[in-house]
Amino acid sequence: MSTQQFPVIGFIGAGNMATALAGGLLAQGWPAPRIWLSDQHLPQLQAHAERGCRTTADNAELVAAADIVVLAVKPQVMAAVLQPLAASVQARRPLIISIAAGLSVASLDAWLGGGQAIVRAMPNTPALVQTGAAGLFAADAVSHAHRQLAERVLSAVGLAIWVEQESLIDAVTAVSGSGPAYFFHLMEAMIAAGVQLGLGEREARALTLQTALGAAQMAITADVGPDELRRRVTSPKGTTEQALRVFQEADFTTLVARAMTACADRGAELAQELGAARHF
Repeated sequence: MSTQQFPVIGFIGAGNMATALAGGLLAQGWPAPRIWLSDQHLPQLQAHAERGCRTTADNAELVAAADIVVLAVKPQVMAAVLQPLAASVQARRPLIISIAAGLSVASLDAWLGGGQAIVRAMPNTPALVQTGAAGLFAADAVSHAHRQLAERVLSAVGLAIWVEQESLIDAVTAVSGSGPAYFFHLMEAMIAAGVQLGLGEREARALTLQTALGAAQMAITADVGPDELRRRVTSPKGTTEQALRVFQEADFTTLVARAMTACADRGAELAQELGAARHF
């Protein structure tokens, strides 16, 4: 393929998520010299340089070269990172993809001088093992071609789903952004309970993790929903029914809904708190 099919993509910040996305793009055949990464922590860049990617400690140098700029720094420092780049971004007009939690399109656009094509994305940590799930929202200035590019980048490490209202990014955060932690917590509890029932920690852990993997694979490949799969493994008066009855008595469904609502609410609060730095 020609290099025209591979725009120059630059990651400002070379942490775990940027590393995952860069790795996914490389695995899909994106030429390493057309992937740039910038970071103030130079050792963070070494592995990328060894793979043939372009690396720099100068964000302005990256912006001057990039057709797509992925914002992958911590939300708390985003304003300080972006404001010095506003003139360069205005001149270059790259597609901006933000993977920083809690930062609204309005705040990002203001820090960059206004009128930018910005896609706000919420990936999750399974992207590190190429099984991520991301929600994406496009600002008004984002074209159809920009949408295709953004989806191409995020789908390099898993599933990419568009939402048409920015407020729904908070719902994405509650479902998939923070979702891995819910499953990890359930795994912890199952392992601990298995040990209490007499299994060794190693055996309880192996059985729990394989069961989680198997259940997810069944749910992904089945032609019915998780509700029907649950019914199919729940025999009347059987062992599974007894376990599920305890969950029901504890109002498990309501508990999950409360937890996810708290997560979404906090996402909205963060957007307000972090956006207040717009004019510092």
